[in-house]
Amino acid sequence: MKGHEHKIPRMEDILNLPVQDPPCAEFSAAHIKWVKVEGGRHGGDDIALIPFARVGDFVKGESSNAECPASFRIESRRRRPEGSISKPRVDGYLEYTLYWCSYGPEDYRENESGVVDGSSTKPASGKGSRPGRRHMMRGCICHFTVKRLYTRPLLALIIYNQRNHVDKSGSPCHGILDQDAMGTRAMYAPRISEEQRQKVMSMLYVGIPLDSIVQHHMEMVEGHGGPHNRDDFLSRNDVRNMERVIRNSSHELHEDDECSIRMWVQRHRKNVFYFQDSSGSEPFVLGMQTDWQLQQLVQYGHNGYIAFHSTFGLKKLKYPLCTLLVFNASRDAIPVAWVITSSFVSQDIHKWIGLLAERIQTKDPRWRLDAFLVDDPSFEISIIREAFQCRVLLCIWRARRSWIRRLLKTCCNFDVQREMFKHLGWLLYCTRRPNTMDSVEEFMQVFVDQCAFMDYFKSRWLPNIELWANGIRSLPVAGPEPNAAIESYHLRLKSKLFNEQYVNSWSRVDWLIHTLTTEFQSSYWLDQYSIETGYFENLRDKSFSTNAWYQALQILNVDVILDEQNLQYAKVISQTDRSLAYTIWNPGSEFSLCDCPWSRLGNLCKHVIKVAITCKSQQVARPLLSAQVYRQALLTLLQNPPDDPVVLDHAILHATRLQQDIKGLEVISNSGLLQPLPSEISSHVSDNILFPRLH
Repeated sequence: MKGHEHKIPRMEDILNLPVQDPPCAEFSAAHIKWVKVEGGRHGGDDIALIPFARVGDFVKGESSNAECPASFRIESRRRRPEGSISKPRVDGYLEYTLYWCSYGPEDYRENESGVVDGSSTKPASGKGSRPGRRHMMRGCICHFTVKRLYTRPLLALIIYNQRNHVDKSGSPCHGILDQDAMGTRAMYAPRISEEQRQKVMSMLYVGIPLDSIVQHHMEMVEGHGGPHNRDDFLSRNDVRNMERVIRNSSHELHEDDECSIRMWVQRHRKNVFYFQDSSGSEPFVLGMQTDWQLQQLVQYGHNGYIAFHSTFGLKKLKYPLCTLLVFNASRDAIPVAWVITSSFVSQDIHKWIGLLAERIQTKDPRWRLDAFLVDDPSFEISIIREAFQCRVLLCIWRARRSWIRRLLKTCCNFDVQREMFKHLGWLLYCTRRPNTMDSVEEFMQVFVDQCAFMDYFKSRWLPNIELWANGIRSLPVAGPEPNAAIESYHLRLKSKLFNEQYVNSWSRVDWLIHTLTTEFQSSYWLDQYSIETGYFENLRDKSFSTNAWYQALQILNVDVILDEQNLQYAKVISQTDRSLAYTIWNPGSEFSLCDCPWSRLGNLCKHVIKVAITCKSQQVARPLLSAQVYRQALLTLLQNPPDDPVVLDHAILHATRLQQDIKGLEVISNSGLLQPLPSEISSHVSDNILFPRLH
C-alpha cells in the first residue's frame, strides 16, 4: 500500500481544493479542473475532489471516451475501518481503489519480428496477469486512483496517474488514434457495456431464445448502418455466456437466509441504497434499486409523481415488501425501488427516504418531484416532504379494494353491497357525522345483519379507522386514476410471487430479492422496450399490458351516458359489444361501483374511472366526499376568523402559503391525480380576499 501512498508537501492542500460535482449524469476528466501535484512520489499527477457517491459516474464517463473507448477495471482495492488510525494523514483513505484501462498494462501485440512483447509496466503475475485476455492487452498504461478520504468520507480524491491511453513508448495503443487498431475491435471498448449486458440478461430472463436475441441484435446493427461501438459486436458466444450465468445462478447463496442476504448485499452494493441487518433492538431493513430502476425514476419521476405500494405479502412472505412506483406515458406503474423490512415500513422510513432522495439528486441535480402518494396515513409525512420538497397525497386504493372484495365475499345481494360501500365512504370521510366513531356506530347499526363483514371490519379496520379519518382531514386525496395503476401493479406482483410453485420459497428473503431484481424487473424492462421499439410485442403479458386508467382514456365521451337529473347512476357502452351497457352506481365518487365482470371481482374498472373523469370535466356530479370535507374545513375557517390581531396576522400568512399550495394542487389535479373540487367551492372562496380565484 505504501507504494501507492500519495505524498504532497503541504498537508492542507487537498482540503483546500474545490469539490467538483458536474451537473451531467455521467462525467469524465474533461469536465473537471485538475490540479498538478508538486513534488513527492506522484509529482506531476493530476488530482481533484469529487463527491464519493459520484465515483461510478466518473468511471462510466471515462469509459465513454470518444477517441479511446475503454473499460476501466478495478486492479486493486483496500479498505480500512473507521477509527483504525489515530492520526490520519490528510490524504489518508477509508477506501483505496486503483482503476486500470482493460487494454493494459500487459502488451501482447505482435512486434515486427512476430515475437510477442510480454514486457509491461506491471509484472505478468497476480492480478496483472490475465492470459485468457491476451488478445485484448495492448500495453495501455492509462490508470487512476480513487481515495475515499478518511477525514471526509463523503469525498473522493482522484489521482490521475496517466490520463492518456498510450503504451510505454507514449504512442496511442487503441482507439481511433491507433492506426494499427483501425478495422479491429481495438477501435472500441474491450467489453460490452453494462447497459448492453443488462439488456441481453433481461431478454434471457423473460424467455427470449438465444437465436432470437442474436437475430434481433443483427437487425438493430444493420438498421443503424453497421457497427459503431463494442456493443455492436455482440456475439453468439457473449449471449451464451450470459445464458450460462443465469442457468448456474441461484438465489440461495447460503443455506442460512440471513447469511445469504448479507452475501447478496456485498455482491450488489451498487443496487443497495440502505441496509440494516437485524439485531436485538433494530429491525431488518433493505432498500434496493437497480440502475435501470434509477433511470426510470429520473425519467418519469421528474416533475411527476412517486407512489407507495406498501405492506405487500404481510401474511405469506417472511417480511413484507414495499414498492415505490412512478407512472409512464401509458399510465402504467413502474417499480423504481423496493424496501423489505421486518417492521412496518412507516416506522423506519426516516432511515432511508433521505438517502434515496440524495441518490436521485446525485444522478440528476435538476430532478424535482411534484407529489408523493402514500397508501397508509401512518407514514411520517413531514419526513417525506423534507426529503423530496413536494406535496404529499393520500391514496385510499388499499382501503377501497379491501372493503369491496370483502363485501363481494360476505354479501350476496348487489343492492346491499353498493349501499354498504357507499356508507363506508361516508364513514371514512365523516360526511354525515363529525365524529368518526359516531359514523362507525351508525354504520354498524344500519347493517347489523351483515355479521360476517362486521366481524372482519371490527378486527381489521376499527382499530385504525380514526387514523384514516384524520389522514383524510389533513391530506389531499388522490383520485381514482393512479389507484387503478397501483392496483394493476399489485395484481402483477401477486401473480408473479404468489404462484404455488414458489410456496416453499416464501419464507426466504433471498428468494424475494433474486426474483424481484431478475425476472420481475425484466418483465417491466420488456414492456418499456416493446413500447419504445415495437419489438417483442407478442411476448408481453397482455393481462397486465395496460391498466384501467389507460383503458379509460380510450373510451369515447359519447359512450358515457350521464343523466344530470338523476345522478344515482351512469352507464358506459361496452367497447367490445355495442349492444351492452354497464351501470356505474354512485358516479363520480371514490366509492363508485360498476356491474362489469372486472369490477365484480373487486377491481377498479375502466368504466368507473371514465365516469369519474367525465363528471370532473362536466362538473355535473355531486361533490366528491373528499371535496365535501375540504369545503367544510374552509367554511369553518372563513366563518370564525380569530379576534386576536397577532393571531390574525399569522392566519393571513398561513393563508398565503395555502394559496400557493392550492395552485400546485391544481397542476396535480389537471394530471388526474387529485380529486377535483366542485364549482360551488371555487365560486365561494373566490369571494374572499384571502383566496382569490386561481388560474
